[in-house]
Amino acid sequence: MSPMPMWLDVLVAALLVSGALFALVGSFGLAKLSDFLKRLHGPTKASTLGIGLSLIASMIWFAWHGAWTGRELLITLFVFITAPVSAHLLVKAAIRSDARCAPPQKPKA
Repeated sequence: MSPMPMWLDVLVAALLVSGALFALVGSFGLAKLSDFLKRLHGPTKASTLGIGLSLIASMIWFAWHGAWTGRELLITLFVFITAPVSAHLLVKAAIRSDARCAPPQKPKA
């Protein structure tokens, strides 16, 4: 097994650091934003991207070392598909349970 080239090391490190930063921003948004609908953007947008970048870095590293099995790809696809769907269902449930969450009605012309 040959060592990874420097550019590939830098790419994997950049993906891991940016993924960690996105996950940090998502968790900060979850903890600090004021209401439910604002809080929902943290984990569904930023954290999903952070997890995706970390998993892409893992795919590159394992592919270079000859141990890639495709599990990271399946996890990435699962996260990218289920996060928006679960966020949509949470928003629909919040709108049904609390009328203040509903968007304003447009006046009919």
